[in-house]
Amino acid sequence: MAIATPGTSTTATAPGTGQSYGAPLATVTTLFFMWGFLTCLNDILVPHLKSIFDLNYLQSQLIQFAFFGAYFIFSLPSAKLVDWIGYQKSMVAGLLTMGVGAFLFVPAASVPSYPLFLGALIVLAAGITCLQVAANPYVTVLGKPETASSRLNLTQAFNSLGTTLAPYFGGALILSAAPKAIEEIRAMAPDALQAYRLHEAASVKTPYVGLGIALVVLAVAIASFKLPTIAHAQHKVGEKINDSIWKHPSLIFGAIAIFVYVGGEVSIGSFLVNYFTQPEIGGLTAKVAASFVTFYWGGAMVGRFIGSALLQKVSTRGLLGICAVCAATLVAISMLTSGHFAMYSIILVGFFNSIMFPSIFTLGVAELGPLTGDGSGIMIMAIVGGAIIPVAQGAIADRIGIHHAFFLPVVCYLYILYFALSGSKPNSQRYAKA
Repeated sequence: MAIATPGTSTTATAPGTGQSYGAPLATVTTLFFMWGFLTCLNDILVPHLKSIFDLNYLQSQLIQFAFFGAYFIFSLPSAKLVDWIGYQKSMVAGLLTMGVGAFLFVPAASVPSYPLFLGALIVLAAGITCLQVAANPYVTVLGKPETASSRLNLTQAFNSLGTTLAPYFGGALILSAAPKAIEEIRAMAPDALQAYRLHEAASVKTPYVGLGIALVVLAVAIASFKLPTIAHAQHKVGEKINDSIWKHPSLIFGAIAIFVYVGGEVSIGSFLVNYFTQPEIGGLTAKVAASFVTFYWGGAMVGRFIGSALLQKVSTRGLLGICAVCAATLVAISMLTSGHFAMYSIILVGFFNSIMFPSIFTLGVAELGPLTGDGSGIMIMAIVGGAIIPVAQGAIADRIGIHHAFFLPVVCYLYILYFALSGSKPNSQRYAKA
């Protein structure tokens, strides 16, 4: 399966049959919204739990480590699950697992216990991993190969709608309007401290119970919908394929690109609330800062809608390279300046992040055919970058300050530039005769 981007229609049709896949595509798009919303709520949990449990930057980033570390553990098993029960049933399994993870926030908040919160996040992320392994490649093969990148950008735009709304609702429902200063918390007697933690942690119960119910309802809806089977992009357990995913360098380079992209994007997003509260940057309260995080993720949503249209006319590699250069430049500007200029330049990075994941993904799984599900497992496993890079940036921030720790995402975007220019070339181009 080759991925290109000529100026053809985005209507999803079965190759060679003219069958419309518009309704299945719309159905699967709802899943992108849900996992985007849940993933971005972590940006609200980081400062909230950091305050409750008196964590440093490194310790608070264990939230992202637990969440995105689950991708590394569960992505390959999820790929095997897709081979075993198919795309649709794997999506249902992912949604139900996510629901269980959301409900586990209730006992975690009732103790309250930071390790239990991390455990709930791992279960939630295990479900999202299964959902991503099934849904991302399903969208790329649900129609014409020529418009796969554009199609995935469009569905990912609704993922970004979820990430845009999550900080707003999460900030309103979870973050206290006037949290106590850390010095005041440290001066509390043990009983008073436990009562304060119980009160503050309880704010996560209602949002996550509501999300858990919504996930179970969505699982029932997806299970009852008749999604088409894409036989050419799936193989059954035990079936012999005369190919290997390791024979496709663009997949390996793409997995590394996913690793650094998710790591860079999550690092930026999870530090924004704390970054904007810094006196030399924005001097905002945590609740007001959370509302500005909405603009970071909202930029990605707008960019994906625009990118979906642009990718009908321009090269995926070319647009990916331009976005990587712009993102790296904006992060560097924020790191080297201060005040509102530093604040708004880092927010604008979200716009240029927009087309990166779907573009890297489609370029990475190009030409895999029946190995698409296995290739998707490798690509989704690389999302573990969202666990490792934020923790690394947290350790750096504890030593040199949050402002200058942003050099790490700059390095990430420079690798994405390399992938766009060279690493994404498929075998048909890489070994073509001059």
